[in-house]
Amino acid sequence: MKPQTPPKTYRVKSFGCQMNVYDGERMAELLGERGIEPAPEGEEADLVVLNTCHIREKAAEKVYSDIGRLTKAGRAAGKEPMIAVAGCVAQAEGEEIMARAPAVSMVVGPQAYHRLPEMLGKATRGERATDTDMPAIAKFDALPSRDKARKKRFPTAFLTVQEGCDKFCTYCVVPYTRGAEISRPFADLVDEAHRLVDAGVREITLLGQNVNAWSGENAKGHTIGLDGLIRALAKLPDLQRIRYTTSHPNDFTNGLVACHAEVDKLMPYLHLPVQSGSDRVLKAMNRQHTADQYLRLLEQMRAARPDIALSGDFIVGFPGETEAEFDATLSLVDEVGYAQAYSFKYSPRPGTPAATMGDQLPGEVMNERLQRLQASINRDQLAFNQASVGRTCDVLVERRGKHEGQWLGKSPWLQSVWFEGAAEIGDMAQVTLAEAGPNSMRGEVRERAPA
Repeated sequence: MKPQTPPKTYRVKSFGCQMNVYDGERMAELLGERGIEPAPEGEEADLVVLNTCHIREKAAEKVYSDIGRLTKAGRAAGKEPMIAVAGCVAQAEGEEIMARAPAVSMVVGPQAYHRLPEMLGKATRGERATDTDMPAIAKFDALPSRDKARKKRFPTAFLTVQEGCDKFCTYCVVPYTRGAEISRPFADLVDEAHRLVDAGVREITLLGQNVNAWSGENAKGHTIGLDGLIRALAKLPDLQRIRYTTSHPNDFTNGLVACHAEVDKLMPYLHLPVQSGSDRVLKAMNRQHTADQYLRLLEQMRAARPDIALSGDFIVGFPGETEAEFDATLSLVDEVGYAQAYSFKYSPRPGTPAATMGDQLPGEVMNERLQRLQASINRDQLAFNQASVGRTCDVLVERRGKHEGQWLGKSPWLQSVWFEGAAEIGDMAQVTLAEAGPNSMRGEVRERAPA
């Protein structure tokens, strides 16, 4: 590869989970520290970072498609962009990407992107670079301070507290692409949260592949879990809201349940994946819990916080799933009544045990089951929204709507709410939820607390 002109503009395209969104923001901050600016809307960037997700089917093929499209668009505009592939596809298939896609200058895994500036220097000299090491804590130590990096004011932010997973669900690539579970130090997280709040953030979502596995030592040297971290962050005066995702049922502690009852800043929303309502399927998935154990945990949560909104994840068509086992999933959905949930067809991921299991289901069977499951989920989501009509709650204003005087934000239950009236981004508006749709609520503003 011949030497390239140092890039002046960049664009980071993140796919998949919130962790990737966080990682994409941090990569943007690293590039900003080098004086590289975001590419103006509608213009081709000098450097494009594809921050990839490996969870879904044909993830790698989509990466190659994007690489081809970027190369073609760049040539048409008279400048071929420098391309970096980051994230979980980079971690899993870095060498193959370098072999198959000569247009790619850099491949960097999710635990090594703090070295992106160094790799960028090599790329400008014409050297292709790959880095898929997994020094997760070193990554966080090397990232820029977020109060300096956040150039535009936005009232919500992600904060990664934990990475990796030790559960080894048979369908999942995360243990192979993100590594073993690690927890960031308590002091580092409190410091980063302070900086975010000082920069204008009013709501922080704590992130982890298995976020409730976080543990650390607090300022007094005592070992604490996620509930202790939440209680510490709740003491930040200007932080108004705390959320966390994604949890595993097996790491859910009584302390975390109590947190929902006792910490006002912890929002009444819980995303807790279950994946199936069938115990046999759960065992084949290596989930290490039963459907009943999951349901009893949700009962505890509702007892602690009666207004809590529940969310989950489901996989349909896992190898060998029978019609009766799928019906067990539908029954679980009916029993819980989710405020929202995410559902996917099973897709075999290379290197996972489930990919080599017999009795892989036909696509048409999975499609039909997914449609039925989503119909149940959509029914319950609309019902939850309809039951919210008449509630008065605080809505954190996140952005302007499409129309003059229209504002968009989130309720405590993570519902999208729009309203009209006097407001500013970052306000905490008191809103009465007046009308329910399947995906959003219309509100009527009563008063606003300035940002």
